Amino acid sequence: MRYSKDHKAETRARIVKNAAVQLREKGAQGIGVADLMKEAGLTHGGFYAHFKSREALMIEALSYAMDRSRERWKDVVDRTPADERFEALINYYITPAHRDNPGHGCTMATLASEATREGPKARKMFLGQLERMIDTLAAQLPGPPKAAREQAIAALATMMGTMLMSRIAGSGEFSEQILDIGRDAAIAQAPAKKTARKRAKAT
Repeated sequence: MRYSKDHKAETRARIVKNAAVQLREKGAQGIGVADLMKEAGLTHGGFYAHFKSREALMIEALSYAMDRSRERWKDVVDRTPADERFEALINYYITPAHRDNPGHGCTMATLASEATREGPKARKMFLGQLERMIDTLAAQLPGPPKAAREQAIAALATMMGTMLMSRIAGSGEFSEQILDIGRDAAIAQAPAKKTARKRAKAT
């Protein structure tokens, strides 16, 4: 049976979208082509009608997941007053919902540790995403660009580390504590927040 180009494109998109979720939930080594095709309602043999290799699918799925993350960050920025955007991005990122739903969350927080074991194309994609996340955070901070970038790097490292630790801790009281402390630590990277903290300690 012959399918139209639109049908083939829709099927490919469905496979990529599902792979993007499975990657973040199970890791690059935790998913197989057969399972992905079954989820899409197709046979294993039909895989190569859509992708040249498993690596090609993984790269496209990673790209899709990262694009969705950038869109969500852009939505947060667009609907938030300029002087509140840095904190808003952190509050959006460090949440119980994000912790409990890795399949639809930040690709960096779930797969960054695997990036060092992937091929050069995947590693380049991860690096590009990391740079864009840093740039987005830095753009929300006042002051010289170099200082803003350093603060953004510190904040993002705290955000990703907080998400990783909270997932290790599960969903109980300790995990909630990790989220709260990590969120405060990331927000404190903003110069105004640091100044406010210093004043609070002095009184």
